[in-house]
Amino acid sequence: MSDIIFSMAIRNIRINILRSTLAAIGITIGIISIAAMGMLGTNMTASVTESLSSMADKLQVSPYSGKGGGGGPPGMGGSSDNLTKKEYNSIMKIADEYGYGYGVHSIRGSVKKGKDTWNTQVYGLEINDMKKVLDNLTAGGYPSTDNAVLIGDTFATDNDFSVGSIFSVGGDSVKVSGIIASRGMTMDLSTDSAVVMTKDKYESIYGAKDEFNQVNIVLDDIDDADVVTEDIDSTLNRREETVRVQDSSRMASMISSSVTTITSFASLIAGISLLVAAISIFNIMMMSVTERIKEIGVLRSIGTQKVEILRMFVYEAILIGLLGAVIGMVLTLIIGYIFIQIMVGSTKYFFTYDSLIHLPYAMGLGLIICIFSGLYPAWRGANLDPIEALRAE
Repeated sequence: MSDIIFSMAIRNIRINILRSTLAAIGITIGIISIAAMGMLGTNMTASVTESLSSMADKLQVSPYSGKGGGGGPPGMGGSSDNLTKKEYNSIMKIADEYGYGYGVHSIRGSVKKGKDTWNTQVYGLEINDMKKVLDNLTAGGYPSTDNAVLIGDTFATDNDFSVGSIFSVGGDSVKVSGIIASRGMTMDLSTDSAVVMTKDKYESIYGAKDEFNQVNIVLDDIDDADVVTEDIDSTLNRREETVRVQDSSRMASMISSSVTTITSFASLIAGISLLVAAISIFNIMMMSVTERIKEIGVLRSIGTQKVEILRMFVYEAILIGLLGAVIGMVLTLIIGYIFIQIMVGSTKYFFTYDSLIHLPYAMGLGLIICIFSGLYPAWRGANLDPIEALRAE
């Protein structure tokens, strides 16, 4: 009898193929929305985490902006905006115990090429620090004289600069010796649109000799971040707040967490499409029961049990759900791959477990919603009075 009931469910779907297909499409759209958003969130989080992991082992130590004293805006050489030589030496002593530290001069400087003048980020570093920190050049080499500079890849592209190009920074003429490869999102030196010159050249233009805006510490072990922070606080902030320590690993964790939260919220919104599909299936199943009242009466009169009538309608709901789920799975793999390539820029993590697990999750959710949407119409059909059903027109 079970095979007959299942066959009848298939027959009923075939008779109302258009209506059943539209219901399955509703489930398909819901599955694509939830699975694609989940996969996007996973891929985006993984991509951001990978980008941030390369800078998570860094600490940035800068003057505490809340302390008193003169000085202009940040980076303009005011005494309150720079680390003193004594502070710098104390920080470097701690840095040497746990990794590698280097001082950074930084300012928004005036750049001129021909008649065009604009402001951009200008850094001053020791040449040895350049070679360690900016170790990926797309062209040229490191400065061999104070009049030579490095420029970021974006800066070079936007301004049509190449190795050998001459322009002026802060009124002094400089020559491009090398172009720094794009570093993307960083928390130490944002060089993509910047000019990097030698420490001596920077100090000859902007002053602030041996008084750096910031000291960056690259840790040998990321787990030492808290210890180094405590050492710097106890050494330099013992009497009053003089420096501020930023832990890149915490910042990276916060950014990754924010991305996950945003994509999870987007997935929740995408789930509304499944709710719409559930209402559609409910309506279709109710219509199916109404249209087949007399048929139900005949089945009941020849001895078909209530549970078998109920099972027939539940089978229909399951078949519609399976059809929508399978189509949704195939389309999600295609659409999701393209969507992630466009949004994230890479499908490196697309075929990982954490990404693909959203597919069975969305399919299961869609199937469960189909079954629940069909339960009440199935129950109503199973509980029709056989005599009343036979009288129905």
